[in-house]
Amino acid sequence: MFSEKKETKPQVSERNTIGKNTSITGDIVSDGDFRIDGKIDGTIKTSGRVIVGKSGIISGKVECNNADIEGKFSGELIVNSLLTLKASAVITGDVIISKLSVEPGADFNATCSMKGSVKELKNEQTSKEKTA
Repeated sequence: MFSEKKETKPQVSERNTIGKNTSITGDIVSDGDFRIDGKIDGTIKTSGRVIVGKSGIISGKVECNNADIEGKFSGELIVNSLLTLKASAVITGDVIISKLSVEPGADFNATCSMKGSVKELKNEQTSKEKTA
């Protein structure tokens, strides 16, 4: 009687694929996942997962929830959850992540900062006790 129906956003299961012989210059925004086997020069922004295959090359900025990288990336990489670097990955640039998994053999030459693992302390005013 008192319950309200809340509308929930359906899970997006679309997967966008950039093929091996494809090159894109520009900005890409999507809610779905990306599989990149070609070359991207620009920005990718998604709330899904970005997978860079062995032949994939990204130069620019990527913002995503999760990322699996086997190919090459240079630029700014912002991953809200887990970044997985496979043995063939080559990463350069600035990386901001929450969690990191690196296989032996990966080339990780980046400035890396992890968010979410350290809680910020708030400056709280402490009340002084009155003494007689």
